[in-house]
Amino acid sequence: MLDLKQLINNPDHYLKKLKEKNFDVNILNELLSIVTLRGQKMNRAESLKADLNKYSKIIVNIKDKDEKAKTLDNLKKLKDEQKKLQDEADVLNKSVHELLAQIPNVTIDLVPVGKDETFNKVIFEKNNLWKGTFKSEISHYEIAEKLDLIDFNRGVKLSGSRFIFYKNDGAKLIRALQNYMLDFHEKNGFQEFVTPVIVKPQMLFGTGQLPKFEEDLFKLNTNDFLIPTSEVSLTNYYNDEIINLDKVIRLTSYGDCFRSEIGSGGKDNHGIIRMHQFRKVEMVKFAKEEDAEKEFNLMAENAESMLEELQIPHQKLLLASGDTGFSSQITYDYEIWLPSENRYRETSSVSWMGEFQARRAQIRYRDQEGNVKYAHTMNGSGLALDRVVASILENGYDEANNWVEVPEVLVKYLGKKYLTKKELN
Repeated sequence: MLDLKQLINNPDHYLKKLKEKNFDVNILNELLSIVTLRGQKMNRAESLKADLNKYSKIIVNIKDKDEKAKTLDNLKKLKDEQKKLQDEADVLNKSVHELLAQIPNVTIDLVPVGKDETFNKVIFEKNNLWKGTFKSEISHYEIAEKLDLIDFNRGVKLSGSRFIFYKNDGAKLIRALQNYMLDFHEKNGFQEFVTPVIVKPQMLFGTGQLPKFEEDLFKLNTNDFLIPTSEVSLTNYYNDEIINLDKVIRLTSYGDCFRSEIGSGGKDNHGIIRMHQFRKVEMVKFAKEEDAEKEFNLMAENAESMLEELQIPHQKLLLASGDTGFSSQITYDYEIWLPSENRYRETSSVSWMGEFQARRAQIRYRDQEGNVKYAHTMNGSGLALDRVVASILENGYDEANNWVEVPEVLVKYLGKKYLTKKELN
């Protein structure tokens, strides 16, 4: 959530920045109008309250019955008017918070201005990494079926579209990637968690998914939700707390994530690129304002380093303002190469939220002077496992031998160099 005082004091700046994010600035204008009206009613209510206090002191000294009755009558009218104004101000105050909750974070100056992903800036491409021995262009889902690594049909039978079973070497590859990624993050100072996958609505408000993106979520009949990412669980671990940030807090978790994909419009119906249930290792950090930029860049470097160690061709993008997420002030995307599609696909987003999430979730710390401030939060995929699997399958498939060569860094976790079809007894 943005700072309301800053919005009031710098409306032109925020109107400009919100337009850059494709936001309907009429909402901001409405908010500012209501803030003004609320202020007028609150000031009048306070003035009447002062009058009431004055009359209350005077009335005890009035001896004449008629004058006293008249004064009491005036006093009642003032009380009624003061209460009416205060009630109206309270209603307006609720509207202020509802509108404020709809307004996204604004981007920092480093972010390129542009309405959509076509304005994203390519920072680098790394295509000279391992691409497997034979450079096949067979799709990952065809390879997975050939080697009996994934059962798509039974996933649909059990749960519907966009659900799968990993099996045999496919399941082992998921386990290998999970362990590799968590070990990597632990070496880089992250504390490992296993989190709940069901959360209360206020937790999703804290990280910015609610109220705007409810249709993207799986809602339970208890009015709780399945998490769309472990970012929600890890960030809200400190919801409504004052925490010690003498040292930066770094958390990581492997977990299942759930998204409705209502807005996907039939995209990526085949394979494991876009599913209702997917697997991800998440990175989350909490830092003081003065430490935040450095920690954000280190988080981005973590994602880069893993892709390099996995020897997967990839590119780094700085997202344009119109493509930057609701809660983020700057985001780097890392996209991995899929030969069958002849294009890159996102496997990690690393975002710096500034105080935006912490203000919504009331995550605070004390500075050296003892002042309470909002923490800076940042998060990133480290990495999205299913998409890494897709890239490994396509970049490493050897059609002649009907196996997949895995990246060297995974051999010790997998216990072998090739994914093969399990021969049944």
